[in-house]
Amino acid sequence: MANGEWGGLMSIQSYRDLTIWQDAISLAAHLYKLTSGFPKEELYGLTSQIRRSSASAAANIAEGHGREHTRTFIQFLRMAQGSLKEVETHLVLAERVGIIPTVALERALEQPESIGKRIRTLIRSLQDKLGNQS
Repeated sequence: MANGEWGGLMSIQSYRDLTIWQDAISLAAHLYKLTSGFPKEELYGLTSQIRRSSASAAANIAEGHGREHTRTFIQFLRMAQGSLKEVETHLVLAERVGIIPTVALERALEQPESIGKRIRTLIRSLQDKLGNQS
């Protein structure tokens, strides 16, 4: 299957055209800024983990789209979902150890939850499309 044919998204020529990727990049940028205020001793701990997992979500969406096969794209979308769950877990831990306040945690969790739901919807759409090709 060629780029741009997933889920009826004929105008998608690049992963950069995917709003889900754009939102994942925005999340990563937001979390880079959020973690810049973390204590220095967390640079190789929570700071690094939150940054790595948020960047990984966007990277997996891009890489999966670049593979040009629907089944592979679905596999990478699932990896992106896993990375988002990692982000959520690290953010919860940051709140529990007092690095970020509860209000900031609640705001920070909204984006990965929303992106994750949209990824699930996209996966279902792609799976349906695969089922119709049999």
